[in-house]
Amino acid sequence: MLRATILAISATLALAACDPVDQQPKLGPDGLPLPKVYSITGRDAQVIPQRVLESVNSLRSARGAAPLVLNASLTTAALAHSKDMAAQNRPWHWGSDGSSPLSRAQRAGYTGTVLGENISETYETEMETLSAWMNVADTRDVILNPAATQMGFSWYQEPSGKIWWTMVTGN
Repeated sequence: MLRATILAISATLALAACDPVDQQPKLGPDGLPLPKVYSITGRDAQVIPQRVLESVNSLRSARGAAPLVLNASLTTAALAHSKDMAAQNRPWHWGSDGSSPLSRAQRAGYTGTVLGENISETYETEMETLSAWMNVADTRDVILNPAATQMGFSWYQEPSGKIWWTMVTGN
């Protein structure tokens, strides 16, 4: 009996020693935490567009701009451009076929006026990306444009975890 108790206590102590005591994030040479891969699951994909829309509308409301609504055609154009940027391996507003944000939206069936497009190549979440866009005048102006009434938002995530985000606004 004593032997079994000693074995049980020894096993417990051995397992406790395997538990990492320091759960602090690993830091890079700049002293900041190393980034973690943000993996978008199927469940995430269902809520991300609405979460971004709500955040955009909150930002717009604070500036006195009317809320936007998601537009399926603009979202289709945004997805196509996210995939195309990944294929080209560069974040820019021109498609590999020479297409512009306007021509991509028209190709996706959008009949309104395209007002702007924001793009990003990153490992960051949609909220971090939105925050980064709000910190730059040109991309902030796309988000807060008072003439905008509709938004398309999509992304493409590479197997490495890199995400290509695209937002298109129109009216």
